[in-house]
Amino acid sequence: MSNHNFFNISLSKNENEQIISYRSGTLVYEETFHNGALLSSGYNSAGYPLNVLMSFPTRLNKNNFCEPYAFNIEIDGQSVDFDLEFINFETIKNKDNIESILTLKSNIKPINIKIHTILDGTNVFSRYLEIENASDNNLNLSRLSLLSGGLETLDRDKVYSSNINTDEIYSIGYFESDRWGEEGLFNWHKLDAVSTSIDTRFNRDRFRQPVIFLRSNVTGKIWVSEFSFSGGCRFTFDLNGQRNTDCHLSFKAEILGNKPLYVIAPHETFKSPEIQHGLIQGDLDLAINELHAHIRKSVLNAPEINPVNLLIGCGMGAEHLDMGVEICKDYIDQFKKMGGEVFIVDAGWVCPKGEQVEWGNYNGLNVPDKELYPNGITEIVDYCHEQGLKFGLWMDVESLGKRCPEYKEKPDWRARNTFNEQTERFIDFTNEEAALWCETELERVITEYKLDLLRVDYNTSYRDYFNMRDLGTGKKECLTIKHFNRVYKMYENLKKKFPEVIFENCAGGGGRCDLGQMKYFNHTWVSDCQRAPKSIYITNGMTMCLPPERVDRLFAGMGCHEHGSLDLQLRNTMLTHMSLNVIAPMKTEINPELLEFVKHSTDIYKTFIRPILPDSLIYHHTPETDKAHKNGFVSLEIATPDKTKGAITVFSTENNNGNSITVKPKGVALNKNYKIWLDNDRVSFNIPGFSLINNGILINLNSPMISELILFEEI
Repeated sequence: MSNHNFFNISLSKNENEQIISYRSGTLVYEETFHNGALLSSGYNSAGYPLNVLMSFPTRLNKNNFCEPYAFNIEIDGQSVDFDLEFINFETIKNKDNIESILTLKSNIKPINIKIHTILDGTNVFSRYLEIENASDNNLNLSRLSLLSGGLETLDRDKVYSSNINTDEIYSIGYFESDRWGEEGLFNWHKLDAVSTSIDTRFNRDRFRQPVIFLRSNVTGKIWVSEFSFSGGCRFTFDLNGQRNTDCHLSFKAEILGNKPLYVIAPHETFKSPEIQHGLIQGDLDLAINELHAHIRKSVLNAPEINPVNLLIGCGMGAEHLDMGVEICKDYIDQFKKMGGEVFIVDAGWVCPKGEQVEWGNYNGLNVPDKELYPNGITEIVDYCHEQGLKFGLWMDVESLGKRCPEYKEKPDWRARNTFNEQTERFIDFTNEEAALWCETELERVITEYKLDLLRVDYNTSYRDYFNMRDLGTGKKECLTIKHFNRVYKMYENLKKKFPEVIFENCAGGGGRCDLGQMKYFNHTWVSDCQRAPKSIYITNGMTMCLPPERVDRLFAGMGCHEHGSLDLQLRNTMLTHMSLNVIAPMKTEINPELLEFVKHSTDIYKTFIRPILPDSLIYHHTPETDKAHKNGFVSLEIATPDKTKGAITVFSTENNNGNSITVKPKGVALNKNYKIWLDNDRVSFNIPGFSLINNGILINLNSPMISELILFEEI
């Protein structure tokens, strides 16, 4: 890992070309403006500009790629990737980053294009586009690739001696499933010599995080890309090469939706979503940690969302049926004993007694049920504060239930799909009256009910937000981008008004925890599936695309208690943002052994793990779901960047039948000595870092669905 201190953007001229070199950490990416087109000219992962040997530059040959362009834009059905004029290039250098703005003018359509690139010293950069409509007419944006063009060319004769098959050169890694409860199931696959696309949300369900890894099995490079957008996204790789020929690899990161994607009004400037993109020379752990470093530094960097506190949330919702005052107070007392710090009243608080599970029909009421809370919800708030806990409340503000007056009074607030059918509950945020009502309701609830935490849910079909509507231009357009831009703006406005309130994101679990949505949220639920062993695989995978302190995982509740040992269930939360549910029904004696273990674990979390979590490196000892399933183990590790302290969780999964595993910590140093704590036996011993790295620690987990927690600290 670099110190993330070096970043530089330079413009040079070569005959009739302008060449831009982007250097950040050890990443080098270059683009060339050549004869009216901006081209991707290639990458270097070791820090060398592509003309370090000035007479022999290593830039890509544009003729080897069908579409070498660094972006793809289509206006009114016509491509504007070429016949462009170079207008201006400027850089803005700040303390922590540098941004360049390249301005191009199209000679095909009356638009100006600004390409924004932000470097921050990590091996990952941010890219977004601005498109200015310079005409007096509406323009249809129907194709939008934020980043595209060639990645590399491999000369087989020069690079390797073996006669390797083309489909063995590259591996593509992504989350295979797009279904609820299967978020984060990661595997590597061969990249065939064809065009390969991975879609999220458009054409697929919404539970696949829009992130991709591409690994060269020959040179050891790993490219990583992650969209900051809640709508449709597509990654496409095209590998052009047959056996015994050179291989040419190209890439597209594309925004998807019904066409047109966006109608740009006269003299409007359209701002695209962002893509985070980088290249790392090394293994998957290094790539993930560079991605996390960039996300922490340049994406989730609003001062209002500082994750340092990481208070342990404790929820109580519709699964308990009666959510009234008595049960709330009983559970507040129980959570306090367990080590909880925020009590959250989840879905169902606006429903009449006995109808909590019907909370979807009551969305939009946002007023506590009078029978459940005769003195108002503030009675619970005050009791929380008296017991030393903070208070949080759930809302699904972006949908309207049938019991809400606005459902009938404001039918135009709900979106219509491409068949002109009205969606069940989904609010169309391009309707400003509806969007403002939602924002005002959230502000009222935060203020009136004295919230310390706001839990935002989002339960909708992915098909709902690719609706089409005429916004006064005379033509229907896909509303996805405009819709989400207004949603993001609502949460930005509210977070700035209430910087001390914790904003917790949820979307039926992991249905919207992309970086676009997360920009103004402290942390997010990555899945509602808490049943082991799936829950273990989900935690393992989702901490690849989001830093672990942003990832909420739950102990007890939502089926967590059904399978696996108590320690396995709880330790699945301990290297993330911990959340708790109750371990005994109301007015039932709590098993003292259970309570002791939970309190013991929350104490470890608060004193040892939580202080290092926001800056930690993370290591996935078992990144591939299929291999972990086959071998019967999952192991995850966090450690401080200076390798003085860390924690490892080890889980035996469904295929473990008495096998042992040797864990070799990755976050330790050869020249340090460490104290090791094995939590199952609550014993400690000292061992040199050299021995930890080379010999490891033998962990015996003699049955499925049990675990071990290892802590290490320099002595």
